[in-house]
Amino acid sequence: MQKKVAFIINPKAGIKKKIDVSGFIKNNFPTTILYDIIIWKNKDDFESIKHQLLTGNYTIVVAVGGDGTVNQVAKTINQTAIALAILPFGSGNGLARSIGVPLDIKQALQLIATGEIKKIDSGIINNVPFFCTSGIGFDARIGTLFAESTKRGLTSYVKIVLKELISYKAQTYTITVDGQTHQLKAFLIAFANAGQYGNNFYIAPQAIMNDGILHVTVLKPFHPLAVFGLFFKILRKKIHYSKNIETYSGKKIIVVQNNPAAFHFDGEPGITGKEVHVSIIPNSLNVVCGNFFKW
Repeated sequence: MQKKVAFIINPKAGIKKKIDVSGFIKNNFPTTILYDIIIWKNKDDFESIKHQLLTGNYTIVVAVGGDGTVNQVAKTINQTAIALAILPFGSGNGLARSIGVPLDIKQALQLIATGEIKKIDSGIINNVPFFCTSGIGFDARIGTLFAESTKRGLTSYVKIVLKELISYKAQTYTITVDGQTHQLKAFLIAFANAGQYGNNFYIAPQAIMNDGILHVTVLKPFHPLAVFGLFFKILRKKIHYSKNIETYSGKKIIVVQNNPAAFHFDGEPGITGKEVHVSIIPNSLNVVCGNFFKW
């Protein structure tokens, strides 16, 4: 089948780098490959673009933007024959990093033309798909505040984290993983298909994206001074060795909490009820991945 590519551009992509993204693609993408450029103008309206993607005989659809754009495009083509590619312009670029996409956009564009296609799993949290991580508790709170912030980037993210660390309180949860139930108090509970949130912050270093299993990381209450050690372990892919961490793995997870609260899916915020249902869909998404990407 002849390769045909659709670039879905978030209008905010390239603003910080002062790049004309459409012009960049036209000047650098091989003219031997058929492609269309589609601008996602209205954040709350993806239906017309969805129809175009699913009826346009595309073999690859490229999410041009950050993690929110990637999630929107990925869940649209999930469980189809179409492959996802990424031209990364985000703050964290979680999925791009996880599948070996270069953060240099010229190299990433070359990868779209030549990269290998593999299958990865996807997760579902209360009927919402995610591809890297989702979670409840502190990281969901941070995801909500970061989405509301007018400032992007790692510096803004870290400032929000440090501010909320002072006031956020651990909650009590009942978690059932593949039929095994545990009651615990947690600062956060992360459900990981990939190992990291983004920015190489590894919350579940043992996660593998095509093993048909979700990894669950529970961060228990900790002394404020322990935060520096926790961050160090996250960056070194060793958080699962911390005494403040409990880990589980499984295919179906149910969490019961005392009150409705926020959750996040690939960093995007959502509000859930008292029950959170999380599951895995094995080998559901085709992705264009980098040569140095390792399962």
